[in-house]
Amino acid sequence: MRCPEVPLTLDALRRYAVARTLFAPTTLGRAITKLGFVQADPIRAPARAQDLTLRHRVKGYRAGDLERRYSALNIEEDFFVNYGFLPRATQALMHPRTSRTELTAARRTQMDAVLSYVQERGVVHPREVDAHFAHGKSRNWFGGSSNASTQLLDDMHYRGLLRIAGRVSGVRTYAEQVTPEELPDPHKAMDLLVDVIAHKYAPLSERSLGELISHLRGGAPQWAHLRREALARAKVRLASDPVDGQTYYWPAGENPASKRYAPTEAVRLLAPFDPLVWDRRRFEHLWGWAYRFEAYTPAPKRVRGYYALPLLWREQVIGWGNATVVDGALQVDLGYVAGKPPRETAYQTALADELDCLRAFLQSV
Repeated sequence: MRCPEVPLTLDALRRYAVARTLFAPTTLGRAITKLGFVQADPIRAPARAQDLTLRHRVKGYRAGDLERRYSALNIEEDFFVNYGFLPRATQALMHPRTSRTELTAARRTQMDAVLSYVQERGVVHPREVDAHFAHGKSRNWFGGSSNASTQLLDDMHYRGLLRIAGRVSGVRTYAEQVTPEELPDPHKAMDLLVDVIAHKYAPLSERSLGELISHLRGGAPQWAHLRREALARAKVRLASDPVDGQTYYWPAGENPASKRYAPTEAVRLLAPFDPLVWDRRRFEHLWGWAYRFEAYTPAPKRVRGYYALPLLWREQVIGWGNATVVDGALQVDLGYVAGKPPRETAYQTALADELDCLRAFLQSV
């Protein structure tokens, strides 16, 4: 599907990308539904990525609100294209999930025993499971040692035997996952999952669309062989247009060149995994400089900081900020691509407003 008739410009694409994802703040449940998926990350600098993402999109949001209100919302923690939070109806499309790792008879016996224990208890903490079964230690994915019970619970969660019931001091608790009575049609489910991707990350280059659909191998490994067909159908279903030699895709019915996508006089410090900046390739195309997540980069090699937050002014990402809380006071170290901040009074006013909002957001930390 092709639109619009007038060639799409990079400026229009940039304004569209900003405006469609930074929608007017709403309730927490509606924001998650509108986003379709919120990526999670455990690092707090100054807050977790999921909280930093939601603070711009939820009225009166405070750090930790998602964790505190999780059990009352119609959402699940699970793997999608990466790990995070998503509406329960979307999560159900990926289950029952068939893991790429086959179960041994011994592992199946362990899972059956833990599942019976969870069914008896209702909700369990990993410490309870470890104390009851004494599974011992095992090697984790990054070469260290962790409780075997925790790894077993994670595996059962991934396979759809358990769900995340909530968190206690940041630690996930588990309950039985009820298998849906009606299983999803694989092709329809894949199309719906691809639509979630397109809605969240649009406008998407052809390459990025393909890569994100390939990441569904994690969320729906049982349908990995259907990804190529799903991509082909998506290219027909979605709207598209070339910009600077790259074909971009977005949900049909939206017009990136519309004047409704005018920039607002606002400054925003964004999460490293915010949908606006998640696609690093698109980031460079839209803003002309490279942003990288450097938390796992050795300190001497960091260019912009441990947890640099992209700094958005109007429709331009003009720099970055590293935010910390020291003795209860927020400290923000800003850097600019141009080497200095904009001289406009409007920018200084908007920056002060954003820092005030960030302080209020962090009050519960």
